[in-house]
Amino acid sequence: MKKGLFLLLFLGSIFTTFAQKIDYNTSGGYIADGYDVVSYFNNKAEKGSKKYQTTHDGVKYKFTSQAHLDTFKSNPNKYVPQYGGWCAYALGAKNEKVSINPKTFEIRDGKLYLFYNSWGTNTLKLWEKEGPEKLKAQADKNWEAKKYKK
Repeated sequence: MKKGLFLLLFLGSIFTTFAQKIDYNTSGGYIADGYDVVSYFNNKAEKGSKKYQTTHDGVKYKFTSQAHLDTFKSNPNKYVPQYGGWCAYALGAKNEKVSINPKTFEIRDGKLYLFYNSWGTNTLKLWEKEGPEKLKAQADKNWEAKKYKK
C-alpha cells in the first residue's frame, strides 16, 4: 500500500511539473507585441493584423497574411520565440525576464531571439559584443533551471 501511494504521489508531482505553462511575454495580449513571428524568419519585423491570428499553447499570435498564419500553423514550434519571448540578453546576462522591443531580434541556429532596445540600451548589440554563444548557453541554463513557469 505504501509503495503504491508513494508511486502515485511521485507520478503526480512529475505530471504537475510538466503540466505547468511557460510564462510567455504577452505584452498587449500577444507574443512579440503582436509582431508576425514568421516575418522574422524573412529578416523583417512586421506588425501582425487582427485579421490573421491564432492561439498556440494558450498564447495569441498575429500575422501579416494568411500565408504566414498557415506557415505558422504547419509547424508552430519552429516560430515560437525562445525564452517565452523575453529578452534573450537579460536572461543570459542577469537571469531576469525583461520585455522586448519587437523590432530588435536575431535568428540564430533556426530559432528566434528577441531583445530589449530602449533608453539608449540595445541588448542585441550587447549580446553580439559580449559573445552570443556564451550568453545563449547561460540563458538556456537559466531558463531551464527556473522554467519561468506561471
